[in-house]
Amino acid sequence: MTTTFFFFPLRAPHARRPVACAALLALMPAAQAQEPAARLPEVTVSASGLQLGVSEMTQPASIIEGDALVRRREATLGGSLDGEPGIAASHFGAGASRPVIRGMDGPRVKVLADGAEVHDASTVSPDHAVVAEPLLATQVEVLRGPSALVYGAGAVGGVVNVLDGKVPTAIPEKGYEGSAELRAGSAAHEKAGAFAITGGAGHIAVHAEAAGRSSSDYRVGKGWEGGARVPGSFNDTSTGSVGLSWVGSRGYLGLAVTRQNARYGLPGHSHGFEDCHTHGDHLHCGGHDHDHGEEGHEHDHDHDHADVPVVDLRSERVEIRGELRDPFAGVSALRLRAGTTDYVHDEVEDGTVATTFRNKAHDLRVELQHQPIAGWRGLLGVQTAERKFSAVGEEAYVQPTRTRSTGLFLLEEYRIGDWRIEAALRHDRQTAQALDSGTRRSHNGTSASLGAVWRFTPGYALGASLTRASRAPSAEELYARGLHMATATYERGDADLRAEVSRNVNLTLRKTSGATTFDLSVYRNRIRHYIYGRTLDEVEGLQLLQYSQADATFTGIEGRVRHALTRHVGVTLLADRVHARLDGGGRLPRIPPARVGLRLDANWQSWEGEVEWLQVARQGRVAQFESATPGYGMLNLGLAYNGRTSAGTPWQVYLKGRNLTGRLAYAHTSFIKDAAPLAGRNLTLGVRVEF
Repeated sequence: MTTTFFFFPLRAPHARRPVACAALLALMPAAQAQEPAARLPEVTVSASGLQLGVSEMTQPASIIEGDALVRRREATLGGSLDGEPGIAASHFGAGASRPVIRGMDGPRVKVLADGAEVHDASTVSPDHAVVAEPLLATQVEVLRGPSALVYGAGAVGGVVNVLDGKVPTAIPEKGYEGSAELRAGSAAHEKAGAFAITGGAGHIAVHAEAAGRSSSDYRVGKGWEGGARVPGSFNDTSTGSVGLSWVGSRGYLGLAVTRQNARYGLPGHSHGFEDCHTHGDHLHCGGHDHDHGEEGHEHDHDHDHADVPVVDLRSERVEIRGELRDPFAGVSALRLRAGTTDYVHDEVEDGTVATTFRNKAHDLRVELQHQPIAGWRGLLGVQTAERKFSAVGEEAYVQPTRTRSTGLFLLEEYRIGDWRIEAALRHDRQTAQALDSGTRRSHNGTSASLGAVWRFTPGYALGASLTRASRAPSAEELYARGLHMATATYERGDADLRAEVSRNVNLTLRKTSGATTFDLSVYRNRIRHYIYGRTLDEVEGLQLLQYSQADATFTGIEGRVRHALTRHVGVTLLADRVHARLDGGGRLPRIPPARVGLRLDANWQSWEGEVEWLQVARQGRVAQFESATPGYGMLNLGLAYNGRTSAGTPWQVYLKGRNLTGRLAYAHTSFIKDAAPLAGRNLTLGVRVEF
């Protein structure tokens, strides 16, 4: 078991020594630990649908909360989760970054806010920010693979559920509770802060929260030919929310209003492609035909432009959340999620709005959890949404569209002895209409999963699942046609695209108690009619990207092993690798490289800390017109001191360092990896108070 896990062909010369040391430590018998660590109470995975713990899940899940979340949080959701086994980040400068799970991103990774889908424009393009604010999150849950059909069959990569306190669910015991945090970072001169407070009496609870950050262009590692900092990598964001709830002994019903304003730059943006268009399957730029392979061919492009475009984003969401326990006989809970989102962002160039993107959406989700019937416990529900998206201006590469979707779902579990069996069924219908041309495409899909967890001996669990999931193509994949300078692509959709059908098998082995604990997973995901951007032509960095379909297979392994050396010191080995290719031959673009990390953690009285070395392999398995990305090693550090005031109020001071060696590093998952390398040495100092 452990032998298979440790042997990854990383092709990185500096990776061998950490891997060998970590393997020896992880193979030490549990008896060598001086004092075995006590098992902590398991945290509930809200996105599981049935209030399950991580060890009860048929597929791998991660929960980041408490002090770990405070120190992991970055300016973006993708950056906050990057480094978890199986999770990378798309990385588009400092303002936009989505999670990449098991090699998949965009619409295949669904981002939720307490179970309700987050509506923005981030699934349309990687240069668009996710509006979920990490500084205001209380817990982040990640479900890998299509393990949460109840939230949408299209999330074949996984689900990220961001929990927050916008809508109070209980009256604070002392009448109020809250937190405040301030932090500062060195690489981008970042200044950030957040506060949240909840108060209530009787049956009424009120919540208010706000967060803000200001950062300049960030510093990169040593030796970048573009200079010391990435032009246009600044990020200024502010978020505020007010919520009101009625809370009773059997549930709650509340409403929250959230507004976010953001202003961030778009590194790597070029104006040299403005006159480019297509002739068949070839690009034509600069007044000359592009002769593929002709030596000495020149184009009158000017790639240098002093003014970096700026995204000016505004998002407003009004949402209702509610739960009623034991509403009537046979039903244990009735849950409601509903909301409307008004999202708009302008892309400003030279002080003038060049393109405006709008996304107006409303969504409704109702769940009914029933009491056991013949031993089966579960829930059924309905989910519906409507999204109207438009782009107006120079980069309006997608005509206005309206997408309507409805899903019916059922999730059931049965427990017998040491076994837990889970089954899910979902049917979706989506209609995507291009409003200018009147073209309408409808797709229906039925998805199902069957899984089991076997606790074959105390402290061990083996999970297995089989999933068939259907994903309808997005409106952008169907109707895109035009120049998208942010990603240096000319995109063409295909209105005749069919729905994807994925067949996934996942095996997970967990050990949850004792001095040595681990969570190891292997998976294989075969996708029929996989939709991807196939590059047909390339001119000096501009790619002609055609949304196409072909069968593809994703195979991977991921996990972590922790060994408690003493009661206060532990060592962890973590690693992941995904191999993705088209069944007919060829590679897929922007697949994350293999990674392995070694982490040493310690705690003593009021102190806690960790030091980590993360080795990222070279990614040489690239698609046509895609360049290889060199590997790198990164040294990270975290340190915290916890204390209390004379009145008993807890506080924490923390220091975290990333890339302490100042290594120049590139993210292979990024469209603009060469124009925006990862940040160099960064020290963040923060203080947090809870009251």
